[in-house]
Amino acid sequence: MSEQKTGMTYADAGVDIDAGNALVDRIKPAAAATMRAGVASGLGGFGGLFDLKAAGFVDPVLVAATDGVGTKLRIAIDTGNVDGVGVDLVAMCVNDLVCQGAEPLFFLDYFATGKLELDQAARIIEGIARGCEASGCALIGGETAEMPGMYPAGDFDLAGFSVGAMERGTALPGGVAAGDVLLGLASDGVHSNGYSLVRRVVEASGLAWDDACPWGAGTLGEALLTPTRLYVKAALAAIKAGDVHGLAHITGGGLTENLPRVLPDGLGVTVDLDSWDLPPVFGWLAEVGGMAEAEMLKTFNAGIGMVVVVAADAVEAVTAALEGDGQDVARIGHVVEGQGVSYSGALL
Repeated sequence: MSEQKTGMTYADAGVDIDAGNALVDRIKPAAAATMRAGVASGLGGFGGLFDLKAAGFVDPVLVAATDGVGTKLRIAIDTGNVDGVGVDLVAMCVNDLVCQGAEPLFFLDYFATGKLELDQAARIIEGIARGCEASGCALIGGETAEMPGMYPAGDFDLAGFSVGAMERGTALPGGVAAGDVLLGLASDGVHSNGYSLVRRVVEASGLAWDDACPWGAGTLGEALLTPTRLYVKAALAAIKAGDVHGLAHITGGGLTENLPRVLPDGLGVTVDLDSWDLPPVFGWLAEVGGMAEAEMLKTFNAGIGMVVVVAADAVEAVTAALEGDGQDVARIGHVVEGQGVSYSGALL
């Protein structure tokens, strides 16, 4: 009688379905904390359901945004400090979405890794849930992809997808005119852009991620992993306060490239670089990297994470709404006849 051969399993190939199920069970409470009006299904289905009427919309237009975290993930992987990158992922999507005048409604994530490490994955997705909750956005689904041979041990990648809505006819930008005022909202550091250059600067400095931060408390890695600030609730409050004509999320391309995205033909902006204090992380990057001011303004947010374009007679009301949400607001410039972005004062 011949011996019975043992057949191959998916686990033998490096994919652990049980670990994936355990992850879903662990993150269910975090996802449940993000629920809001309109959510019509929880985790576990083949798709997430959302009821726009239940969310209070009458004649809605949908708005979608997708993004990632970029090479900031390399620092998170190398240090093991993965708790904040989920917030970054949400912020990079919903901060873009609200610039169209839309309220973020729901979010889906894509988490890919070579081998699923339950604690690492749960910490990342719990961060995503925190970002969603802080933005009034429901985490209604996602995908965890375990792909042996695709990623080195411990590595992972993230992508996010957000959908929002606005009532028809309320889209931004709209009505931007010469004389409008630019209100700059402070960033929480580098956010999630320019990290390929950041990592080159750190390499040139000779410092390691666990060395003391040269400009503040904690380690260098911890400081550079400060999550992207979420501007959604502040932006929606500003829109409600009235006469907001545009919103610009200051991401890759900095002020130089992102402000023109909200301007109609024939209009430009002037920005006073003396109107806010440059966060010390940017001063350190500029010094160690020998960067020119123009390079800083085109690569990093330079301390301004979101710009609100508002009618001059509404500045006081909009500023109050923004500060009521805890934002640090500076009047950084205004809209003028012309083209592009011009600067006065000095950043460095």
